[in-house]
Amino acid sequence: MNPSKSDLRKYFLSERRSLPEMDWRNCSDQLCLRLSPQPFFQNAKTILSYCTYRNEPDLSLLFHLQAQKNWGLPRCVGQNLAWHRYQLGDRLISGQFGITEPHPDLPLLDLETIDLMLVPAVACTKTGDRLGYGGGFYDRFFQTLTQKITTIGIVFNRCLAETLPTDPWDISLDYVCTETDFYDCR
Repeated sequence: MNPSKSDLRKYFLSERRSLPEMDWRNCSDQLCLRLSPQPFFQNAKTILSYCTYRNEPDLSLLFHLQAQKNWGLPRCVGQNLAWHRYQLGDRLISGQFGITEPHPDLPLLDLETIDLMLVPAVACTKTGDRLGYGGGFYDRFFQTLTQKITTIGIVFNRCLAETLPTDPWDISLDYVCTETDFYDCR
């Protein structure tokens, strides 16, 4: 019998939590350094990202390395994500689920300008399947997009799965980045 999404979430969240803080920081920085030189990252003007939650890879180094980019961060509004423009030093608050998010007064991002999206995940496969937290926020957001944007799943190696169960509404990622590898899933 294959494990359920719920069982897999528990397993991979436990894997992430077991990473000592110094290793978590080093792996996060290595992931950022692997991602930053990628041509499509360098060419992107507007990038959607996230604030780390539950030991997700911390991408804050990218905000420093690529401060000239237009960054967007999500804020939970009901069952949806609102994307706000973010620059280093902008006010962040604790949101709906205890996730750090932009203050509601920060300007909203024009979604038509998005070039690239860094997608948090509990786990990913090398073929672009993604296991999220189960709230459907990102799946609903993907459905609202009117243009194709490049998506990159962001996970540590320890959260890379051989296979993951998928549902018809799950959207595959274009790439997956870990601290040691970069996978083209297209």
